[in-house]
Amino acid sequence: MQVRLAVISNAGGSGKTTLSVHLAVELAKRGFNVALMDLDPQGSLTLFCGLSPPEPEHTLSAVLQDNFDGSWPLTPCWTEHTDKVVICQGGMVLTQTADELVLHKRGAYLLGDCLTDHPLEHDLIIFDCPATLGPLPLIALAACTHIVIPVQLEPKSIQGAAHLLEWYYYHCKHLRLKPTPEIIGFVPNQYDLRRATHRQMLAALPSQLEQMNIRAFAAIRDSAEFVNASGQGLPLHIHRPSHPAKSDFKEIASYVANLIGNQNKTRGKKS
Repeated sequence: MQVRLAVISNAGGSGKTTLSVHLAVELAKRGFNVALMDLDPQGSLTLFCGLSPPEPEHTLSAVLQDNFDGSWPLTPCWTEHTDKVVICQGGMVLTQTADELVLHKRGAYLLGDCLTDHPLEHDLIIFDCPATLGPLPLIALAACTHIVIPVQLEPKSIQGAAHLLEWYYYHCKHLRLKPTPEIIGFVPNQYDLRRATHRQMLAALPSQLEQMNIRAFAAIRDSAEFVNASGQGLPLHIHRPSHPAKSDFKEIASYVANLIGNQNKTRGKKS
């Protein structure tokens, strides 16, 4: 069973897409094949991957239609630098898709159904979710094996993450997800060492999460270079290969790489 990682946060600007693309490129550098799936009507992954906005039939929306035949609309990313990352693009058409999911008999399970009926061979699938707790994150929850939660070190963002955990526990039970997707941890994002609030919240976060047996990964620093890189449609690894901020993703990338390795061992024993 491959690792399907949902990057979920109900707060805008928490760094979901930044985490998604940098995890993808970091895992690709380690030899893994990665598929990015954009569940965000804003289509942020399209911008971050330097691609043109897609036609509706070339988006994840087409995958979620009843007549989907297994022809996944996957576009290669950063092809001059890697052949191991592809993206299934999102876009505004997903707004209509979200409305349709509410009325569909399989609703929340539809993306998981597609991956079961028409499996992808990638080692890792990353779902980049919109900043809501609506139908689109719900189909990611029902399709994923693991969850990671990026969070800003701000009171509003931390409060939003608490609501997200309530949503997670309720829907895992309500949808009868077996196995239950595992929360691999929180990723503090846009950390500014100069801000006392950030320092205090970063210091307190591990002990708060430990009570729920949830890990806190190393913080991703605040850097204007992330904005510059995304404006060029590139991850920092390609835009500024020597920039120290790219090392901020190594801890979580190593954790996900171990998950993939463990899943492959399990598959090997069953085959």
